[in-house]
Order: sequence, then structure tokens, then C-alpha cells
Amino acid sequence: MEAMTGCKFLQKFRLYETRSKFYLIGRDETRIHWRVLKIDRLESTELGVEEDPTIYTENECQELLCRIHEGNKLTGGLKFVTKCYGIVGFVKFLGPYYMVIITRRRKIGTICRHEIYSVAKSEMIAIPSVIVWPNVAYSRDENRYKRLLCSVDLSKDFFFSYSYNIMRSLQKNITKKNTGQVVYETMCVWNEFLTRAIRNHLKNTCWTVALVHGFFKQSKLSVSGKDFWLTLIARRSRHFAGTRFLKRGVNEKGRVANDVETEQIVFEDTSDGIPTQIASVVQHRGSIPLVWFQETSRLNIRPDIILKPDVDYKATRLHFENLALRYGNPIIILNLIKTREKKPRESLLRAEFAKAIHYINKSLPDDKRLKFLHMDLSKLSRRKGTNVLALLNKVASDVLDLTEFLHCEISTSTKPDDTSSGEETVAKPRDDRSSRDQTECAAKLAPLLLQKGVLRTNCIDCLDRTNVAQFAYGLVALGRQLHVLGLTVAQKIELHDPLADDLMDFYERMGDTLAIQYGGSAAHNKIFCEQRGQWKAATQSQEFLRTLQRYYNNAYTDHEKQDAINMFLGHFQPQQGKPALWKLDSDQHYNIGRQGTLKEEIGRSFIKRSLSDGNILLENSLPITNCNNESNNTELLPMQQLDDIREPSDSAPEISICEPNPCSSMNYGTVPGRHSMSEERQSYLKRLGYPELHSSNFLDLDLLSSSGNSCDEEVFERSSLINSPMDVISVESSTSYSEQGHIDEGRDDTDLSRSSSQLSDVRDYSDRFAHWVANGGMLCY
Repeated sequence: MEAMTGCKFLQKFRLYETRSKFYLIGRDETRIHWRVLKIDRLESTELGVEEDPTIYTENECQELLCRIHEGNKLTGGLKFVTKCYGIVGFVKFLGPYYMVIITRRRKIGTICRHEIYSVAKSEMIAIPSVIVWPNVAYSRDENRYKRLLCSVDLSKDFFFSYSYNIMRSLQKNITKKNTGQVVYETMCVWNEFLTRAIRNHLKNTCWTVALVHGFFKQSKLSVSGKDFWLTLIARRSRHFAGTRFLKRGVNEKGRVANDVETEQIVFEDTSDGIPTQIASVVQHRGSIPLVWFQETSRLNIRPDIILKPDVDYKATRLHFENLALRYGNPIIILNLIKTREKKPRESLLRAEFAKAIHYINKSLPDDKRLKFLHMDLSKLSRRKGTNVLALLNKVASDVLDLTEFLHCEISTSTKPDDTSSGEETVAKPRDDRSSRDQTECAAKLAPLLLQKGVLRTNCIDCLDRTNVAQFAYGLVALGRQLHVLGLTVAQKIELHDPLADDLMDFYERMGDTLAIQYGGSAAHNKIFCEQRGQWKAATQSQEFLRTLQRYYNNAYTDHEKQDAINMFLGHFQPQQGKPALWKLDSDQHYNIGRQGTLKEEIGRSFIKRSLSDGNILLENSLPITNCNNESNNTELLPMQQLDDIREPSDSAPEISICEPNPCSSMNYGTVPGRHSMSEERQSYLKRLGYPELHSSNFLDLDLLSSSGNSCDEEVFERSSLINSPMDVISVESSTSYSEQGHIDEGRDDTDLSRSSSQLSDVRDYSDRFAHWVANGGMLCY
């Protein structure tokens, strides 16, 4: 599994300069292979790089430097500039080119002998000599662009590897043989644009490092007296990347904001660093894949949500097609946003999201249909006597039965060093006494089990609630990973187990890191704090301070942060005679790529803010098959009607992606609800474009049986349903599930006061989940 080809992983560099050239001397870890890169300093505005094709020894390289020094004595000779550990890229604003290099690195982990580093310090160096600098290089705009790019702190949460494709999951590295230039073009390499010029010119990647942005943590843990290494990696996508209120939803290419791939890798601790087995599981988080926005506001801590039409849900469809290409099927969506609110915000996004999944599923074959699970995590966490993490663990366990995870066996063998042979290897330790033609030890991976599909989790920001759900999934996966590696007998790790506390610390740190990157403050960890038994008053004050910090950053600093990200990723390229980046309107309203040659992201058109008192603006909600209103005017849905709208329970036809079971003939669609829907309500929902309510392959997990203790918001929701002028909607073919594992078929969603003791024990949750997967039907907590 070589990360690059055509070079010996140059890892350490020394930069020298003469009046006319920079000389970058690179060597591999063994000090056997030495290469030279020449950079022209007499060209004021163009980039001139030339690679010496000779592979030198250390002595030969020293002799070459001496000759260069002697030949340039009249102009000052050869001077040492700095040592470095790779090129981040080259960038040009209005004047000369600059080179960004890593001047200090820090080892943060290893994956089967492949070392992973973070950037500890970086430096930006102007390439041309001062004598040829154009006048614009001294301009105020040039300096401002430099400061803007330098505000992207590479020493925070950027990591890389010379020999391992850390920008891809372990399974992807095993099953895909792409190396070199191709891996730089993947979604998680943030300096793809900065390295593009030198990579295209040299046709190799020896001199550059591929930077991944996100989170990396690795620690040695112990279970049953056996040590193992736990690695948690979060990779942020560079597509549609940015800050919370400036990047929302999905763009026209199907790329969502805050797109993060999370990988959990487990392997046993061994003396030689190469275990006999390794296990990995991947999950995904990303913004709700609808076209929606939130404008920053210094006067409103919760700005309006603006929902925009997407004809036939093209962008949403593209997003899930992309997920299928990345992870395969099934794609299971865990939606954690609110069901009802006093002022509808998340609730309308939830309904529209469900409608989009229904619409997309109609055109998909049975084995590729999207699986939609909904759990109102906010409401469940407020309900007394409800253990949210325990409920999430039940969901995670059944989801993991569908997707499974990667389990590999690692064998070592001695073979000639042939990087083009197609052999999948984990590590190739080098012997200082060896040469390129001698044999090396290679560790080969043999997959015993592959992950198929992925769990996609989202809340409104994909930060706080999402992180809790991802921890629950990671805990269930960790139990199974340790079991298949032979480290534990049982497959399950209990929430009170010390190992669960260790994993919670991993996910809490990851959640804080990702929340700071996207939202401007650490994550809200209320559920984690409650699980640890922390003092409630201290937790509340901490949450309040984080809310204020997030609000301040979103309102006052995010625009400049977004500008810096757009510069770094190449979405905006300065040109003389064109408007400066800071003179453009908000990134939300501008096609930021139009000023440069790179047009990766399509900017959003200007949208007027709603002047009404409502919180959600719905523009031409589509698809609407039989709509009496032919105008395209913006429609604001009445608040009470929105509160009364249930999730549309009509979905795609029955799906079948698992093995048949004895109860597979059960059809939830034949179970009648307690109330029939009035014709008036059916007509109203039909005008809004919602499907008819008769059968579903949606899994609704937010309707737990109540203990009788409900908060004020729940009282409001219940009263608004009772006082509604329309009939109360009952979801036909529904199944309700209590915390004790019992069900009540045909239960109306307004019957929230029913105690769990009244429910009959028919079958456990896992069986019902399998039936839902096999036959469709709507399954409710």
C-alpha cells in the first residue's frame, strides 16, 4: 500500500539559496537516496521549477553543493536557509510566487509502521529575489492577502504521512490501488490546489506532502490484560468547506457542508509494530443535503433558516450517489433534528428531508434504496428516565449488522521491492544496508470482512448531537472490533465500562475539535457530562459560555475565516484589475470562483431575507405534483399547521437487502392506524407535495413512551395538536417501541402518556429492525 510511486518518500529537506536559485535537497529516512530540486529566483511572476533527475548519495550531494557555492562566490555564494519536512504548496496573489513549507513536524501516531505527523510549524517564503520584485509586491492588498492566507494555521489540526495514504480509509487503501497524483485529488487533501502546479510540472509527488484537515488521536489502551492501539481519525472534505453560517446544506454538485469521514481503527500492540490483525470502521457526518441557508446576524443568536427549492432534488440525489460511490450500499441516514417546535425551524427541514428521501427512493432499485431513521435527540434527552446513549446503542448495533466493518489479517513475507506489482502492502521497513534491488520485508493485508455501506448521521449543525450518536456507534463497533481480534470474549462494551469512558474521551475531543473548526466553539457535551455524573449547574454554565463563544465567532470572525479558507483551497484567486476578496459580498451570495480560473464550487444566488416573524422561509417547495397555486411566490407555512404536520410515512416500495427470515411475510402496511386521516388534511398535505400516508420504509425513532413527565415545549406540542382545526394525523402501519423493548402496534403518536407497563412484549428491537429492512413499514419508538 505504497502512498506514492517513483520516489523513495523524501522526508527531510534542506533549503539553500543563491542569488538566482533556490536549491531544495531532499533525502529519504535511510539517508541513501538524495534528490535536488531547483527553483528559479529571477522570474518575477512565474513559477520555474526543475528537478535534477540524478539520484545522489550523501557524499555526491555534498560535492554538488560545494560546486554550486564555488560557482556563485561573486554574488554571495550558497547560503543555508532552513531545514524543512516537505512543501505544502506554491501560491501567488498579485505579485510574486511564494513557497509554503513545513519547518517543524510532530509524530502523532503510526499505522502498521507508517508514521503519521502533524504540522508543528510552517513558513511562507517569497521565491523571486528582491531585485526582481514587481511594484505590486509591496502593495497593501498584497500584504493583506499574505496575512489572510497565513491565518490558516497549519499547526492546528493538519496532519500527513509520507508513506501512508492517510487521506483515505484503510479499506479504501486496500481495495483501491491509486497512488501518486490521484490521491491528491481526493476530497480530503486540503492543499490539492496549492500543490497542483508543481505536481503537474514534475509529474510526481516526491517533494510535496498531502495535508488532511480534521482530527487524529491514537492511544494505547488495555482490555482483559491485553494492550491494543485505538486510533480515531476525522477527515474533513475540502469541497464546500467553510464556517457554520456561510456553508450550509448542499451545493449544486451534491457536496454538503461540514462533510466529515470518521474512521476508528483498532489493532493489537506488538513488539515489531506489525499486528497480525487490524479492524476499521467508517461513519459519516454532513449537513442536511437540502438547499438551505442561514445568514449570520449580530442581532439574532439563532438566525432564520431559508429553504430553497431544488427541482427533483437533484443536488440531494447527487450527494447520495456520491456516498454510494464512496462507501457502497446500504446508506443509512440517522437524522437527529427536532420533530416539533414552538417556532418551526428544524422541524420543516426534517419533513422536507424525509420527502426528498421518499422522492429519490422511488427511482432506486430495492437494494440501493436509502434507509431513513429519525430520532428527536433533543426531546429524548430532556425526558426523565430516558438513557439516550442506551437507545443510540441499540440503533447502532442493528445498523452495524447491516454495514459490518473491515477486518484484515496481516501476513509478512520477504519479496523483491516492486512497487508496481500491485501487491497490497501495509509496511516496507527499510534496512540501511539495503539497496533498491535488495529484498525487503512486506506486510500484506488479506481482508476477512469488508464494510459495505455507511451510517450517515446529522443534526442541524452536525456538531453536538451528531457527535453523541457517533460515539454510540463507535462504542458498539469497538466491542465487535475487539472481539474479532481475539482480545475479548463478549462483543458488547457496557456504558459503565472503563473502556467506554476512554472512548468517550476520544469522541469528546474529536467533537470539540470539529466544532471549533466549523462552529467557532467547543461542542456542547451535555449528554457526555450527564453520563459521567458531573454537576448539572457547572455543565449548564459551560454550555452557556460555549453558546456565547460560538455566537461571537459566527457573527464577527467567520467571514474573514471563510475568506482565508477560500484562498487556501483556491476557490478565489486574486487578479489585478478585479475586486479584492474582502470587497465582495458575503460568500453565501457570491460565486467566489468567478474571479479565478478554478470554479470548483458554484456560488449561491442572492436571496432576500424574510421580513416576517416566522423562522423558516420555504421557496417553491418541490416536487409538488398537483399544486393549485401556480405562482412562484414565496410561501410561509402557518406555524400551527407546521406543528401539526407529521413525518410523511409514504416511502419507496418494499426493500430487501438482508437475508430472508421467518417473519419476512409480515407487512406493516396492513396494520391500520387508530385514526383515519381527514380528506381536508390529505388535500392539505398533497398541496404541500407530501406523499400519501399508507406505507413507509422510514424508521421513526423519536416517539418514546412517556413516563408522564414532560417539559413545557412538549406540553405546547401536545396542546397544539389537540387544538388543531384539522384531524390529528396518525401514521398508519406504525409500530411504537418503549425503552424496555416492548412494542404497541398502531399506537397514535399523541398517546405519549401511556406507561411502558401497558405495552405487550412481542419481540425485541433487533427483530423489528430486520423486519423493517426486509419489508418496509414505519417503525417508531
